[in-house]
Amino acid sequence: MKPRIAIPLPHGSDPEYALRAIPQYERAVELSGGEAVRIPLDRRPAEVMKLIETCDGVLLPGSKADVDPAKFDAERNPKTAAADPKRDTVDELLLQDAFNMRKPVLGICYGLQILNVYRSGTLVQHIESPVNHEAGKQVAVAHEVKVEGGSKLAAIVRTTENVSENAGKGTASSRAENLFRPGDGTTASRALSISVNSSHHQSAHVIGDGLKIAARCPEDGIVEALEGTSPDHFVLAVQWHPERSFDDDENSRAIFRALVEAAKQRHEKLSGEFEGQSHVGEGPVRLRSGQVRATRSNG
Repeated sequence: MKPRIAIPLPHGSDPEYALRAIPQYERAVELSGGEAVRIPLDRRPAEVMKLIETCDGVLLPGSKADVDPAKFDAERNPKTAAADPKRDTVDELLLQDAFNMRKPVLGICYGLQILNVYRSGTLVQHIESPVNHEAGKQVAVAHEVKVEGGSKLAAIVRTTENVSENAGKGTASSRAENLFRPGDGTTASRALSISVNSSHHQSAHVIGDGLKIAARCPEDGIVEALEGTSPDHFVLAVQWHPERSFDDDENSRAIFRALVEAAKQRHEKLSGEFEGQSHVGEGPVRLRSGQVRATRSNG
């Protein structure tokens, strides 16, 4: 069974934009071996939660909105775009479930920003820099980012350097497990630079609880990636758009593969635990949160 990845519609009040933007994220997930599950923004929270609970991982996409600065106790900058309360409500439900149930999370652009604010961080509301962070989707490479050595992100993009060399050496699952091990002095522990596209005017400022910086723009220090500090919970967020460069860039594909593989590993681990408990007389067995399979009882 393919791991199910929840993706909220990118915007709550501009359906044309939302429906134009989301297929790229869905395609990247599906080509990486996952099943994309579209999460609507116009349902009651209880309905949304029923759908969320059937998913194994979360992808928070970009948006044309900006996070409401009131969420991090700041006055609105004149260049801050309108907030999207519907999107924020669903994102917060997704993040609550993901952190409670240890589901893998990938945030992209706006997804990084809402993740950081959800974890009690703050944002730079408008970047003032000689680097063109608002280059847009027509610019394939906007600038470089420096990835922190020893980070999860470094391990993910390092694997792209040795795809041919590692072909056939162990299973895909065993190679993926190495992505989440701490740095050990190998190449994954050294910083590296990668080229990225860029289409944002905000960034993380104060870093939220349980998060750390995984990459910066070396020219101006702008935070370009965050990741979780817990070794047993895959949380990664990037400020660029790997879904746009998926076809042309191995690093972009590796980021989506890492999300899907982490979701697959989590689902298989939970399934194994629950199957070990499923014997006669034990009652209902929960396959994944929100999904229950009935078993026979002697009574």
